Amino acid sequence: MDYEVVGTGDRRLNNLALLVYAIQAVSLFTGLPMLVGLVINYLKMPDVRGTLYESHFRWQIRTFWWMLLWTVVGGALTWILVGFAILGIAWLWFVYRIVRGFITLNDGKAILL
Repeated sequence: MDYEVVGTGDRRLNNLALLVYAIQAVSLFTGLPMLVGLVINYLKMPDVRGTLYESHFRWQIRTFWWMLLWTVVGGALTWILVGFAILGIAWLWFVYRIVRGFITLNDGKAILL
């Protein structure tokens, strides 16, 4: 689905999605801000329903939960060293999700889940 970004309400939602991507980017170096982004996503989900931003919010929420899962798994397995590989791959995957989401948002398109 392709949507056009129009109006001040859409600009506000666009800025909100952009803010969460920025928060996720900061979270590459410290995980705590990512919780703030998740709270924003859940609180504002009703406002983005039916817009292209809904797909971005779902993308951001899924990114959080999958990253949390792989961080826990990787952290638990660091004692057998494979955990470090899992953490590294998860970090790269996280970067990919942020970059892909930002580029798609910048293009004014919904992101395919």
